[in-house]
Amino acid sequence: MTTDAPETIIVDSYRVACDGGDGALGHPRVYLTIPREVGYVVCPYCGRKYVHRDFADKLA
Repeated sequence: MTTDAPETIIVDSYRVACDGGDGALGHPRVYLTIPREVGYVVCPYCGRKYVHRDFADKLA
C-alpha cells in the first residue's frame, strides 16, 4: 500500500489553520505560526507543509 506525499500549500499569512482538509476524516483544527526565519511550518497531524509566499521561490 502506498500513501500520497503530504501537500505543500503556499499562503499569504504567517498564521495558518489546518484541519486536514478531509471533512470528517480530517483532524482537529490546529493553528500554526510560520517562523519568519524559516518561512514554513509542517502540520504535526497530517504533514501538510505551509510555505509563506515570500519563501516560495527559496523552498522547493
